[in-house]
Amino acid sequence: MEHTILELQQKMSTGELTSLQIVKSYLERITDVDRNVNAVIELNPDAESIAMGLDAEREVGRVRGALHGIPILIKDNIDTKDKMQTTAGSLALEGNIASRDAFLVRQLRKAGAVILGKTNLSEWANFRGKHSVSGWSSRGGLTRNPYALDRSACGSSSGSGAAVAADFCAAAVGTETDGSVICPSQTNGIVGIKPTLGLISRSGIIPIAHSQDTAGPMARTVADAAILLGAMTGVDKADSVTSASAKRVLKDYTKFLDKDGLKGARIGIARNMCGTDGRILELFNQSIVVMKSLGAIIVDPANLPNFDKFGKTELEVLHYEFKADLNKYLAGANGRVKSMADVIKFNEENKARVMPYFGQEHMLTAQEKSGLRDKPYRDALAKNHLLTRKNGIDAVMKKYKLDALIVPSGGPAWMIDLANGDAINWDMESTSPAAVAGYPHITVPMGYIFGLPVGLSFFAKAWAEPTLIKLAYSFEQATKVRIAPKFLKSVEL
Repeated sequence: MEHTILELQQKMSTGELTSLQIVKSYLERITDVDRNVNAVIELNPDAESIAMGLDAEREVGRVRGALHGIPILIKDNIDTKDKMQTTAGSLALEGNIASRDAFLVRQLRKAGAVILGKTNLSEWANFRGKHSVSGWSSRGGLTRNPYALDRSACGSSSGSGAAVAADFCAAAVGTETDGSVICPSQTNGIVGIKPTLGLISRSGIIPIAHSQDTAGPMARTVADAAILLGAMTGVDKADSVTSASAKRVLKDYTKFLDKDGLKGARIGIARNMCGTDGRILELFNQSIVVMKSLGAIIVDPANLPNFDKFGKTELEVLHYEFKADLNKYLAGANGRVKSMADVIKFNEENKARVMPYFGQEHMLTAQEKSGLRDKPYRDALAKNHLLTRKNGIDAVMKKYKLDALIVPSGGPAWMIDLANGDAINWDMESTSPAAVAGYPHITVPMGYIFGLPVGLSFFAKAWAEPTLIKLAYSFEQATKVRIAPKFLKSVEL
């Protein structure tokens, strides 16, 4: 099927399709195909009745916008006040029915979206054990890459990425702390937007770290991602960081979809982050040629300073904030566990089911941390922001007067290895500087290596979503490289 959101909207406006028919079509596809991919952890039993209600609104002339009647999947760490659970993929949270919708879910419902179901993820958003298997959770099992089923879908938003690629929904919502929207998007051959911290509220999302966590749209096209982004934004009293977006937030990012968006744009090549894989660099350099042909001004190199100087302090901050933020969330949740200590105890008592492949080292380390007033935490956070913002992205963009920086988003998906965990062998960096800075980042399909997708990343300073959408859309429309997956058992060489 692979219809865009606007195509589906057009078919509903002419009466060719109804929301109910679209919902049923996706549900049938999930039933038929997801047994191979395992991207969806739970379906919304009320999806069809919600669609019927939205169809009734359309019949009397009420259309809420581009998402009216459109089926969306959301990651299973985002609260929904309905019959679905919110568990972050963990058996420790099995049975947790949220008392209220996450703010972004309320926004989506107001926009007319049908919450079709929830997607599997790397358990606890890939921050439980040091040897995590991306796409695996004790509640949901293993999500596979639809391009080659023995390959990783990356994480932690693995289910959202695989579901969009496999055409189980019009688009999906993921979350990212560092790489968890970008990696599964690029690895599954779709578009992902990791927005500026504060553009989308985090209230009602099971957290890792408030200084980096954000939700983001995942879709097959830049246009669909832009539509979904606009629907989720807004100032939320329950998440104070969103107040910074009050004068910058937009409800419609589609006005930045400009085919000529690269003309005259100054694009910096962060060569020191690109790695040495000749296959990836060949695709990347071909992409630069395309951008030049579209009128972009290429600054090469425009190396990003300090991109590899904050790994230890980032982890320190994540451990401190994980404990504080998760304890706050669990205290108000409806599950059996009320603290990180409870989770650790549950995991140990149910080790055979919960930890058959990897442990909970990150949780154990986080549990030993004290409070967020600790000097080591405050110093680490200050260092992270200095190196990624003022002395990082801000510095290089100011020096070369750039509109954006680009790097390869990653490499081809690696083989799933339950015994040893993720075996990522890309000698590059694409996600951490923007993630730690809280700055926006978009990945778009760039090409394929042995049939496995590889993405191109655009990132920039805070609140640059309009510019990044314009640039990414221009590149996407000029290349149109995306190919639907064939659900191969393995890579065909």
